[in-house]
Amino acid sequence: MAISLDSAKSERSIGELPIAPMIDVVFLLLVYFMVSSSIQKQEADIGFSLPAVVKSPEPIEFPDQQVIEIDGEGRPWVNGYGYDLPESSRYSQLATMLNRFREGAEATQATARVSIAPAPNTPHQMVVRVMDACETAGLKSVHFTIE
Repeated sequence: MAISLDSAKSERSIGELPIAPMIDVVFLLLVYFMVSSSIQKQEADIGFSLPAVVKSPEPIEFPDQQVIEIDGEGRPWVNGYGYDLPESSRYSQLATMLNRFREGAEATQATARVSIAPAPNTPHQMVVRVMDACETAGLKSVHFTIE
């Protein structure tokens, strides 16, 4: 069974699809959907103001000194509330509280002072950790009180 070359060419031309009209149809569909789609309006920017620090003409009564008592185990206490445990390597809770204390004192234009009162049998390492917490909080006026 011999196949002539002319019949092979005619079979190939029957199976081909013209690609140019298909590109035109896809382009027209794209344009149609772009035109018929609705454009949504972007959300408007809502203006608002955040609360700011207000300086009052009269000084507000604010405790300008905190006493940090350190018990014999090394736990710091401020106003009867115990902060970090002695096992922790840094006193982060105490530093957070002291930072808030400093910010409050600055808002009332007062000088934030801290007195450290260690128990007689407090390890020196725990006193240094309290001093590190004061440094982390940005306190400049730190004093020691001995019972």
